[in-house]
Amino acid sequence: MAKIGLFYGSTSGVTEELAEKIQGEIGEEICDLHSMEEDFDDVEDLLKYDYLLLGCPTWGAGEVQNDWREPLFDMEIDKPDFSGKTIALFGPGDCTGHGKHFVGALGLMYDQFTALGANIVGSVSTDGYTFEKSTAIRDGKFVGLPLDEVNESEKTDQRIADWLEILKADFPLE
Repeated sequence: MAKIGLFYGSTSGVTEELAEKIQGEIGEEICDLHSMEEDFDDVEDLLKYDYLLLGCPTWGAGEVQNDWREPLFDMEIDKPDFSGKTIALFGPGDCTGHGKHFVGALGLMYDQFTALGANIVGSVSTDGYTFEKSTAIRDGKFVGLPLDEVNESEKTDQRIADWLEILKADFPLE
């Protein structure tokens, strides 16, 4: 069975906890967990996997978290080939405090990885989310899994379970 690489950036620990929870649901035997701050050396770390789960919180006015900034900048310049890679995105956001930029980092990552040839899967309906605006919406759906640990943490476990069901169509999860 193919291994899945789960890479996340986390400043306050929220995305790390979510990544660990997702890995726990999938299983450590098929899902390798990597911190962008501690474990990431270069894009080859990502390219060795055919299946990637990428976790990134949104900071400021819809920007990616610091651990992702330099790698994404380098990829924009070097243009590595992600053709044949299947990627699913997830990230925490605050739909009340940052409702104008809700999970905007996912939209930035979606744009960059699709431009590099990746197949992005795991879009999620906007139904059930309360937010003002998001740049992470394409064709009426979020490009990945938004999780709001500030206002809707009671929905996290079910949202992860539902998302993993969606991913079974494209990821080796069984």
